[in-house]
Order: sequence, then structure tokens, then C-alpha cells
Amino acid sequence: MAEIAKKQKKTLTAFPHKGTRTKVNTHAVSSPHQVLPDSTNAPFLSFAGTSKGKAPMHFADFSYDERKEKLKEKGYPAFRADQLSRHYFERHRIDEEELTDIPQAQRKDIIRSFFPPLLTKVRELVADKGKTIKSVWKLYDGHLIETVLMRYPKRTTLCISSQAGCGMACPFCATGQGGLQRNLSTAEIVEQVRLNMVMAENGALSGGPTRISNIVFMGMGEPLSNWLRVKNTLHRLIESPPNGFGLAARNITVSTVGMVPVIKKLKEEGFQVTLAVSLHAPDDELRDPLIPLNAKFKVDEVLDAAFDYYTGTKRRVSIEYALIKNMNDHEWRAELLAKKINERGRGWAHVNPIPLNPTPESVWTASTYEAQEKFVRILSDAGIATSLRDTRGSDIDGACGQLATEVKGGSPKARQARCAVDDFMETRRVQAEK
Repeated sequence: MAEIAKKQKKTLTAFPHKGTRTKVNTHAVSSPHQVLPDSTNAPFLSFAGTSKGKAPMHFADFSYDERKEKLKEKGYPAFRADQLSRHYFERHRIDEEELTDIPQAQRKDIIRSFFPPLLTKVRELVADKGKTIKSVWKLYDGHLIETVLMRYPKRTTLCISSQAGCGMACPFCATGQGGLQRNLSTAEIVEQVRLNMVMAENGALSGGPTRISNIVFMGMGEPLSNWLRVKNTLHRLIESPPNGFGLAARNITVSTVGMVPVIKKLKEEGFQVTLAVSLHAPDDELRDPLIPLNAKFKVDEVLDAAFDYYTGTKRRVSIEYALIKNMNDHEWRAELLAKKINERGRGWAHVNPIPLNPTPESVWTASTYEAQEKFVRILSDAGIATSLRDTRGSDIDGACGQLATEVKGGSPKARQARCAVDDFMETRRVQAEK
């Protein structure tokens, strides 16, 4: 094992980082908010962990009708809900001086009561000639989360976080290595969107002002283990003003490592969003150690749930597959993946292989260019739509699997998962030598 680890460490050192890292607008910010009592929210699974605290209640936590009731409870007329909702969801601003349709004497109290500051920007990293911005945000209790804002020729995409950290413990993912701190509230997720909308509209990305058109729940955390808040957030994103931002559901992607029961709930909710399944292996033998949740929901169960989502929504499912050198990039695994997809039907899935992005404490590297090409070709020849994803933001640790603000040795669950993968690889090596 020591010899294997030495070789793997050497491989990691040789892994090239693309591009040049540029750090701007870096400053420390202390949280002015009071830490609230422990949350009573129970986790969905043991993988989800427990929340350490609840964020202060915020205007975005409530539905439109609930906003009316909350304002009435504070002695304000119900129609203020419409005014405030349009400021927040339509104009994306809630500054005191801009609430010109509300009496000046009421503005300060309304903002203090309904719009407590939930996110404070700590630092910003810029890449891709200004077309990618990773922002680190401090929550009210000091936990950190990250967002990534990306400009493409025909769209502007925002990658958001649903949890502070992640409890899935996938050993190749920086977020999973750090463990879960807590679930985010609905408003903490929604505020990521609003604040980045302001950034985009103010011209933070190169190319001038733009509007966010696409949202991907591919930041920190497993979205479906924070289902209730993610569900509420989807309502805020999709519903038209004054209820929400009015974004197109088809331009929103929700990712999961395979929480089968909640995939069914997502389908039943009726959102026309894209489901992205982080599969990373087509066989249980490898996926068990690679994705710890696979011990509960096996590959075939996950693919069945994904296909069921397609049949219920007619929305093609994305299959995410991080290509890891000499681990999951074998030709026979590409063939097995193609077989399992086609057994369930044609045209229902789009596979997104992506070269593994470097992460702290990882001993694995991306597949070779030749292995990537073979993997894609096998899937394409089987009639499966396949696109090799780019590594946008990898030089600022803003790419897939890299979002982690504080990885210090990793969580016990993540260390256990890494050991399981090491044992798996050692067993395969010994078998190959026989």
C-alpha cells in the first residue's frame, strides 16, 4: 500500500493546472449576526448530517401569500408584499434609498424585520479573461459557501450551493472531503442568485452587463438532501414576479449523486427542470467505494429513477461522469454504461464526461486525452448523446468537484471513503498480478 500511495502521490504532483490564477477583491469580513439556537430540522438520511443552526428568517423564505401575512402581523398593509416582492425579484434591489414607493419612515423597520443580511462576500477569484467569477460568501454563523458565475456566448450561468459543505463523502470531491456543516435556508440559496444577478447586471463579467439565464445546483452540497429548501427555492426561481424571478424552468439543473426517493419527489413536484445524476461508475463494485450513497441506492436503482424522471417530465437527464485515470475510464465501463442506458430506452439521457479536476488531498488525476476520446466515442457509437464537459474555472478551484472553502484533513466519513477506494484499487492490482 505504501508503494502504491507513493506512486499515486507522484502522479498527483505531475498533474498540470491550466491557466493562471488571479485573485482580486480579497478582504476579511466578520459576521455581525447573532448565532441562533440549534436547528430542529432532522436530516433526510444519515448522509445529510444535522443542521447546526437556523439562518434568520428572511422575506425570500416565504411564499407570496405568506409575505402578505407576515407584513400584516407587523402592522403593514398586505399590498406592501407586492411592492417589496417586485423590488426584490424584479429589480433585484432592496436598498433603503430605492424603496421610493414606501414611506420613508417605514423603510428602515421593514428592511431590519424582513431583509436581514444573510451573505457577506469574503473574496472573489476571476478566471477565463474575466468570464468566470468564483465568489466566497460568509453566512451569518461564519460558515463559508461558494458560487461560480460564468459567461458563455449565448448564456450566463450561475452555479449555486445548497449546503455549507457536503455529507456525501465522495473521496474525489473537495466539498465531500470537508464534510457537512449544515443545510442552507431557502433565503440563503435565493440570495446567492439575487446577489449574483446584481453582479452580472452591473458588468462584473467581461463583455459588459448581462442577465443570468441559467442556474445549476452544482455548487457545494447535495441538493436533494436539503429537499424542502431546494423545492422552495425552485418556486422562487421559476414563478413570475411578484412571486419569484421568472426564470425558465428548462434552464435550471438540479444535480444529485442518486437520492432515489427524492428524485421521485422532484418528478412529482412537476418542475420542468433538468435532472443531473452524478454517476461516475456504471458498476456497483466501483461505485460503492467511489460514491458512499451507492451502498443504499445501487446503480440500477439510480438509473431507473432517472429514467422514470424522464418519462414523467419528458426532460432529458444528464449523466455526469468524472473521468479518473485508470479507475473508471476503461473501455469496458463505457460499454457497460452505454448498455445500461440503452436497456431503458433511447434518447432519454445525455452523458457528460468531464476530466477529473484536481482537489486537495486527492491522489487521483484526470484520464489521458486518448482515454477520454475512446470513452466518448464508445458512447456516441452506441447512439447516446455525449459531450465532453470543459473544466471552466479549474484554475481558481471553481470547476466541478472543486468547491470547498475549508478542507483540513477531511471528515471521518470522507477519510473512510478514500480508504475504501484505496482498498478497492489494491485488490484489483493484486488480482491483475495473479
